[in-house]
Amino acid sequence: MKRLFPAPWLSLALWLLWLVLNLSMSPGNLLLGAVLGFCAPLMMRKLRPLPIRIHRPGVMVRLFFLVGRDVVVSNLAVAWGVLNAGRRPPRSRFIKVPLDLRDANGLAALSMICTVIPGTVWSELALDRSILLLHVFDLEDEALFIQHFKATYERPLMEIFE
Repeated sequence: MKRLFPAPWLSLALWLLWLVLNLSMSPGNLLLGAVLGFCAPLMMRKLRPLPIRIHRPGVMVRLFFLVGRDVVVSNLAVAWGVLNAGRRPPRSRFIKVPLDLRDANGLAALSMICTVIPGTVWSELALDRSILLLHVFDLEDEALFIQHFKATYERPLMEIFE
């Protein structure tokens, strides 16, 4: 059954989305939506991520609140930096962060965290997944930033996914 329907919930969601977007329950739309819901997951089966195994859910909850705190603090810091750019321009630059995290799901979570937190942009990941190129809006001490990044985000993700 898994070979025929690799993602049954996705198939159902695609079928319902097709019907909602077309605003029609005609037999043709019912059939076309069902074909879409059946074929799309089959064609994209190889693109689906690896199954997720969460090893430490408590660490995940703590990481959620840490990221929330950092979003608020970074928003304020970036706003302050923009408002004071005339007096002290931000010291933005690219930095290379060495990574120990290798799990694909963990790296995806890390990329989302970098995207959510203002002032950091995930720019590039080395092919061997060993170095992350980040752009930081205002950076005082590169070594301190890397240490904070690894301790606050990478280490908990390693505990969760590896």
